[in-house]
Amino acid sequence: MPSEKREQTAVERASRVLLSMQRFSWEQGVAAQAFLELGDMHTATLLAREAVQRQGADGRLAIMHQGESITDPAATGEALLQAARLTGDAYLKIAAQKMLVYLLEDAPRAPDGTLYHTIAAPEIWVDSLYMAPPFLAVAGETGEALRQVRGIQERLWQADHKLYAHTWDEAEGALKRADHWGVGNGWAAAGLVRVIQALPDEMATERESLAGHVQELLEGCLAHQRLDGLFHNLVDQPDTFVETNLAQMLAYTIYRSLAGGWLPAAYRERADRMRAAVHSQVDEAGYVRGVCGAPGFDHPGTAPEGQAFFMLMEAAWRDLEHH
Repeated sequence: MPSEKREQTAVERASRVLLSMQRFSWEQGVAAQAFLELGDMHTATLLAREAVQRQGADGRLAIMHQGESITDPAATGEALLQAARLTGDAYLKIAAQKMLVYLLEDAPRAPDGTLYHTIAAPEIWVDSLYMAPPFLAVAGETGEALRQVRGIQERLWQADHKLYAHTWDEAEGALKRADHWGVGNGWAAAGLVRVIQALPDEMATERESLAGHVQELLEGCLAHQRLDGLFHNLVDQPDTFVETNLAQMLAYTIYRSLAGGWLPAAYRERADRMRAAVHSQVDEAGYVRGVCGAPGFDHPGTAPEGQAFFMLMEAAWRDLEHH
């Protein structure tokens, strides 16, 4: 296994690469979250401030153009809230509130209240499980966070496979993309863990229910894990390319779940095997190779989210080691 000394060097290199990359709203958000969980609040705050610099009039953070996603901009939300609390900066606090109000009141949504993912079409994506519910939960809107989780589950969770489909078309009332995309399932797993962590003690029943669902999702993914520890881009389609990011997303999920006490200890070995496989994909410059490559995410390459999830995995591993 990678040593702690080597791990620190890999994280430092990966973080430098991440900061060099162009980023869209969700990429800014997962980057900020990575530095937040590593304990680098200074860099997390800088990233949050830049997201506010590009906040739209409607409250969406880090947007480059008005046609960007509905839920992706909320990915910076937790880091922004923490930055506002740490600095006492009213500018940051107001920006976080504007993002929250957008999700609660103004964002386009389905009749049952489930947020759409895209501005251009009434679509619900599994990616949104990571983007919006964790911010809502951390902001104290736990009921709304759980409503969003349920709305996505009802449309995209496929219990017979224990995997999520990718995209739902609300206008058609049907799946638009039924594929079990690896990274999409990784977004779901990691997002659900962050929601569980944010729920208060009095919501123990809800925490237990979500934890059971996370374990189901892990089992669905792990059923298709390759011998080398990695997964295919479409996890149950071995003719698709081998992909790195899902392994680190699931390792993160397992490490955080073990530290939280809601996952059996036997999962540790699977996470460690995924972590070792991921480390073998990190080159000398710090690029995490073989993730779904930006900007199209349809080929093996590099991407900000791949860098960030390497850092998140390492933060979760470190915290479990010192738990």
